[in-house]
Amino acid sequence: MGEEAPEFRVKSVTLESKGCLQNAIDIGDKAYVVGRSDDDPKSSITIKILDKLTQTWVVPTVLGTHPTLTSSHSAIPVNCERILIIEKGVPLNDSIWFLEVDTPFVKQQSKLKGTEVVAWSKGVIGEGQKPVVISGPSGVGKGTLIAKLMKEYPSKFGFSVSHTTRSPREKEIDGVHYHFTERSKMEEEISEGKFLEFAHVHGNVYGTSIEAVESVTDEGKRCILDIDVQGARSVRASSLEAIFIFVCPPSFEELEKRLRARGTETEEQIQKRLRNARAELDQSNSPGLFDHLLVNDDLEVFYENLKKLLSLDDDHEDSNDSSIKDGKATACYSILSKTNSEILLQSENNEAEKGTTNLLSLDLSLSGGAPGRTRGLKIFSVN
Repeated sequence: MGEEAPEFRVKSVTLESKGCLQNAIDIGDKAYVVGRSDDDPKSSITIKILDKLTQTWVVPTVLGTHPTLTSSHSAIPVNCERILIIEKGVPLNDSIWFLEVDTPFVKQQSKLKGTEVVAWSKGVIGEGQKPVVISGPSGVGKGTLIAKLMKEYPSKFGFSVSHTTRSPREKEIDGVHYHFTERSKMEEEISEGKFLEFAHVHGNVYGTSIEAVESVTDEGKRCILDIDVQGARSVRASSLEAIFIFVCPPSFEELEKRLRARGTETEEQIQKRLRNARAELDQSNSPGLFDHLLVNDDLEVFYENLKKLLSLDDDHEDSNDSSIKDGKATACYSILSKTNSEILLQSENNEAEKGTTNLLSLDLSLSGGAPGRTRGLKIFSVN
């Protein structure tokens, strides 16, 4: 195992407030103080930042869902962007958290809000697969394509349910077709950084929340997002690691032919869709926006190419130790040491129970995911 990184030190700090358990973690010119009230079990975890150059304190805007309150935790910086926090006395899958302090997502939110920002991110054991963002003009065949994918792989893929402030239409079910919500609540959650993308359409707000994407992933499925180019651009700007695919028609004339063949829109609506389609086709070539541009000329050929692109024939199973993978046992681990990509955790039990692991290694080399989750964590027994 590697040695402790000397530039990353964890120390206890005593502040003026009584009954407050706190840790201070030094990163560069700042100390991040993570605390909780010792005499009020219902109190929230508090975050304060000390600027060591000016000796001034800042209370940041805290985004994301904070960890379950426990009696204590241990913490160490992973790098200059994130702090690893291990909660004690909860199942292993719930004990691993990250405080994002300088990730791209945090920088973006700090710029938007004009204030210091930090964000909680839950560690999720298992590599997982990247969500798939599919965009393309109306009439290009996205819906048919996604329907084929869902039919052939019902246990592998899931749809994120979007939020909207409009009223439900006849036969629409809340949580199935949309998450129908109050405008004030949705706008508040947007300001708190809980949405990957949103747009105002005909006086209503539509958007994709981080939670909606992660709820699909937490079921063990790969999330599909069917959104327009504007939404794809917003998701690309977030810290969600996804595959971005733009579906193109073989020609603009063929696209118009398909739109008219549906027979569901007026001439005015068709012309509007064609104008939007031309704009989306122009934007699809924006550098760094889409990973793949696929032409839907022959649906069956296109579908087979998509399956190859998504490596659907690969049977990859997580190789985590089965005794650790479920993470149901109560965890009481402290951080022992770290290297660039690995952190060693040590059990705090005085006498290890039969079959209990004393040392665990947390591999961070593949970590990544959406704000709110840090995926790709590998954890395995050392002894």
